[in-house]
Amino acid sequence: MKKVLLLIAVVAAGFTANAQEVKFGAKAGLNIASISGDTDDLGNTSARTSFHVGAVAEITISDKFAIQPELVYSTQGTKLELREADGTMKLDYLNVPVIAKFYVAEGLSLEAGPQIGFLMSAKLKAEYGGETEETDIKDELEIKSVDFGLNFGAGYKLDNGLNFSARYNLGLSEISKNENIDSKNGVFQISVGYMF
Repeated sequence: MKKVLLLIAVVAAGFTANAQEVKFGAKAGLNIASISGDTDDLGNTSARTSFHVGAVAEITISDKFAIQPELVYSTQGTKLELREADGTMKLDYLNVPVIAKFYVAEGLSLEAGPQIGFLMSAKLKAEYGGETEETDIKDELEIKSVDFGLNFGAGYKLDNGLNFSARYNLGLSEISKNENIDSKNGVFQISVGYMF
């Protein structure tokens, strides 16, 4: 993990050296998270509505191109239909996306880039007989501590610093070490942010 963070810092420093301008900001918004793949071992699944919040830095390279590294706390997972009850698999990550932004018009950008996520918690919340139980499932389902993904989407930035984005994070790595669980994260995000 230290090597990955060091690599990200070195790459960001390289871009910063060639930057015309660096702006910092914050963002928050809606997640529509799901788990795709062979989810038979998890039962029937459906999208989980949750949230994300974090900090961003926009490194302007030219009038048409910028790099945007981010540090985002993201609540992901899926809803489950269990035999005895309905439940929610709650996978919370600290994500580090590095987004390339191509400005195709004034304020309007197309965005894409890789992401590494560090698992903060993995829990199952379910109701049994009117009582809600929340259990840790990281060890039971062998949930991996690191997740890799690819982001793509679009954003719009106003002159006053307010900005909006819509993005999809396509999971590239299996969420579990268990060979019987062939599943990956997928998250659609709608964000509102402000650049200071």
